[in-house]
Amino acid sequence: MTGLRIKHTFRLPPALSSELADYAARKRVTQALVVETALASFLSGDSAEHLEAVLSRRLDRLSRQAEKLAWHVELTNETLALFVRFWLVNNPPLPDTALPAAQAMGKERWERFIETLNRRMEFGPRLKNEIVEDVGPRPGASHD
Repeated sequence: MTGLRIKHTFRLPPALSSELADYAARKRVTQALVVETALASFLSGDSAEHLEAVLSRRLDRLSRQAEKLAWHVELTNETLALFVRFWLVNNPPLPDTALPAAQAMGKERWERFIETLNRRMEFGPRLKNEIVEDVGPRPGASHD
């Protein structure tokens, strides 16, 4: 990759040209080096090994993302279970005479809850952001 160089002129689509420029700037290398390295990789005989390495890195990343997702699902389940247990312990059953009024109020509150949930899912804010604002970030914690 060093020594004598032969000049080549070719055209790239604007989007690809922009990606090339951005990538080279991020890596702090020349665009020519990026193109040269990409061509060498593409034309080399070890493309199967290269593809395997790329797929392996992607699978590793997907595995980490799945583990994080599983942790968040478990956290959500535990949070809900803890809330239900707390609610059941601290709210005694109502007498039969109060049930119709409580059911009507419950239906109204449920509809407001669903409206609020829809609005938050569409426009925010998200709970994780509110927690960071209320409690503050943990030292060394990522903000996923």
